[in-house]
Amino acid sequence: MTFSPARARSATSMLIVLASAFALSQAFRTVGAMMATPLSQHFGLTAQALGLWAGTFHFMFGATQLAMGVAIDMYGVRRTVLTAFPLAIVGAVLCALAPSFHGLLLGQAMIGVGCAPAFLACTVFIARHFEAARFTAMSGLVMSLAGLGILFTGTPLALLIEAASWRAGYACLAGFAVLSWGFVFWRVHEPPHAQATQRQTLGQAVRELLPLFAMPHTLGLLCFACVSYAAFITLRGLWLGPVLHDRHGLSLVSSGNVALVMTVAGMISPALFGRLDPGGARRGRWLMGCASAAAIMFALMAFTQSLAVDIGLPILYGLLSGYSVLQYSYTRAAYPAAMTGRALSLLNMAMFLGVSLMQWTTGVAASWAATNGVEPFRAVFLTIALMLAAGTTAFLLLPRAHERTGAIAAGR
Repeated sequence: MTFSPARARSATSMLIVLASAFALSQAFRTVGAMMATPLSQHFGLTAQALGLWAGTFHFMFGATQLAMGVAIDMYGVRRTVLTAFPLAIVGAVLCALAPSFHGLLLGQAMIGVGCAPAFLACTVFIARHFEAARFTAMSGLVMSLAGLGILFTGTPLALLIEAASWRAGYACLAGFAVLSWGFVFWRVHEPPHAQATQRQTLGQAVRELLPLFAMPHTLGLLCFACVSYAAFITLRGLWLGPVLHDRHGLSLVSSGNVALVMTVAGMISPALFGRLDPGGARRGRWLMGCASAAAIMFALMAFTQSLAVDIGLPILYGLLSGYSVLQYSYTRAAYPAAMTGRALSLLNMAMFLGVSLMQWTTGVAASWAATNGVEPFRAVFLTIALMLAAGTTAFLLLPRAHERTGAIAAGR
């Protein structure tokens, strides 16, 4: 396949348009940091209900990843995004107008399904329309553009909520989502040969995942994947705003400023870890070391109750959070080439279902603490620390892939 400069420019512009939908997905998954407090006040929500609200998006997002992958193979990137993304728009409108908590949950579920193909569509588009040597660079471009969505849910969203209401935040995101859908409809087009020639059913896709579970290192990787990314999103996307507001009395805008700085640190971090990637078996040790450091940070936040700690450690954790990008390199090296796509799909599912589980679990822990005379955020951060420790311990004790795993599995 030849890649002319004109074709590359056209593909790049289409990729940027697709990345706008991914940016909206990032914004929707992190609104909780600024919306949790006003939502609690408006609906009288418990911490457990907040965890359920935040986790609903990620549960639906993770649960539909495999189906979205099959849809992209069968119908292409453009049609899959254009069909699914309107659910996110309708869900955001429903949340903006929600008369009750149940309406809010339904809206969150619809947003999760609507956003499910956003990142996968970008990665498939890059694989189909760019040289293999440019895959990492173009993926980095997409991740950087998507970071704009998380930036919006810091100070800008806090200012909007203070000036209007949390409903205005959802309405604004719905408007941006309409613009993104329109640009995808107008600008993104795929030649017929870009779609898979051999179409696969959902049942076939599920059956193809089964051989992964027969490999001894899969279980440990999934246990780790369930907690690594989840810890970052649970803090940045749900509890950061409430802890700064309720524990320390910071205003919503001040909390948004902290979230903004943490987000910028989190945007820099993946590129840093990409450059520092040690390769081979050392990746596993780096993953465990970084996750252990993160668990210690959460334990410190649980027990110190210091404003300096609750501002400084999230920012430091933002710089550390990019270690999760090493999971993708680890996974690619851990399985033969023929299984890489399925392994990465399974990794994504584990990561996002893990976010849902952690957000719900921390909500339960906070509600239990409130009824038993324990400071709620102590319970939240200890729960995150313990879940990180459990996932890291499972990764340590269960069989791990080493430098030679991919070669052995491939029969070399």
